[in-house]
Amino acid sequence: MRTGRPQSVSGVSAVERALAVLTAFRRGDGSLSLAALAERSGLVKSTIMRLAVSLEAFGLLARLPDGGYRLDAECLRLGSVYQQSFDLADHALPALEDLVTKTGETASFYVRHGNERLCLFRVESAHRIRMHVQPGDRRPMDKSAIAQVLRRFEHGLPAGGIDADLPLFTSGVTDPHTAALAMPVFGVGDALIGVLAISGPVSRVTGAFARSKRGKLRAAGIALTRACGGLPAAKGRSRESPRPRSDPAISPTEGNSR
Repeated sequence: MRTGRPQSVSGVSAVERALAVLTAFRRGDGSLSLAALAERSGLVKSTIMRLAVSLEAFGLLARLPDGGYRLDAECLRLGSVYQQSFDLADHALPALEDLVTKTGETASFYVRHGNERLCLFRVESAHRIRMHVQPGDRRPMDKSAIAQVLRRFEHGLPAGGIDADLPLFTSGVTDPHTAALAMPVFGVGDALIGVLAISGPVSRVTGAFARSKRGKLRAAGIALTRACGGLPAAKGRSRESPRPRSDPAISPTEGNSR
């Protein structure tokens, strides 16, 4: 997740162009031709060639004999440094706090723990009536939205990307008093890391509530996926432009909120 910056501080255009070249590479790319880099980055070929000289000097880009380019070893080193310093809590907790602010309901992050689901992080809403679950608590792998998402994506992100029907909403089956919205979060290699969830009593977390808040949870899940090293996409769209489709009907027929 990107942090805010003072409005008086602007970026450096040359740096932004260089980063546009590097971030044009996608998972599965061995190398890219100059034409492909120009198409993906939106830069003209002459600009890319000049930028490539500097990127090569820092070991970030390598020019191939056929005129194409590939990422170089310094990218691997930076990636390993990021992985070693990465702390999920540094990214998940701000995301949960933001969801509570935007939705008014409790936000949680769950992971699978054998045949149970474990609440790893949780930020409570300001409501007096809420579900009392603490980080470290374990719940069964039932029919709740959270458990369903954990099962559905246990083998990682499908080739088609993140389904348009997410987040998943369920209400009142395992616990008739609770309801939840759940969104998967993926990491490096499209592996499932966990589930972001908004939960609360069925009197507040209704089908109408779910329809009005699903976009916020979906956006938070995609942002956290990116922070964790994953690269999501809505089905039918490129992995670089994850945009949810129009809301499908959400049926509050089963599940619980925790």
